[in-house]
Amino acid sequence: MLIDQSGAKHHILDCGERLVASKGFVGVGLAEILSVAGVPKGSFYHYFNSKERFGEELLARYMERYLGQLDALLQSDGTPARARLMRYWSYWNVTQCGIAGADCAEPQAGAKCLIVKLSAEVADISETMRLTLRDGTDRVVQRLAQCLQEARVDGSVPCALVADATALTLYELWLGASLLAKLRRDGSPFEHALRSTELLLGPSSI
Repeated sequence: MLIDQSGAKHHILDCGERLVASKGFVGVGLAEILSVAGVPKGSFYHYFNSKERFGEELLARYMERYLGQLDALLQSDGTPARARLMRYWSYWNVTQCGIAGADCAEPQAGAKCLIVKLSAEVADISETMRLTLRDGTDRVVQRLAQCLQEARVDGSVPCALVADATALTLYELWLGASLLAKLRRDGSPFEHALRSTELLLGPSSI
């Protein structure tokens, strides 16, 4: 497959993301990335001076895409803010489904959540990758807190609810549910998380 110079970097990242989402960062070697992407080692090092730098850029790109998807789910559309927030949780488990074969044809389709997949792994091996994920998840929680603040204003959650603390609690709840779903290989942790989320949000006045 011929790839123009401008698209080569994105192609390597796309193929690497597929592999990393399936096998983890440590489980994927440079030779495998090069083989699947169909590029020589020199092309890889033209864009990334190390595998760690590759991982950092992969995660930074992933987080920007994830935040864009989150913004689309939470954006004001005339529905109560609580409903928009629940829409995010309802779609959460989509990112936990199986990943397709690593042929790079559709790098976004069925992709696993790299936040869940890699957080524990990269925190122990790369400070720059850890910080990339930490800063990205901080931004996720900030967006959730903003939506909760809007929900307090429109009455879809109690006005006494503390937006920042609740946003962090909910995010931690769903991250934990994702890990348990991997262990149990069923959706029961997400079902429990959804019920717990409704309880934490409290009654709506609208």
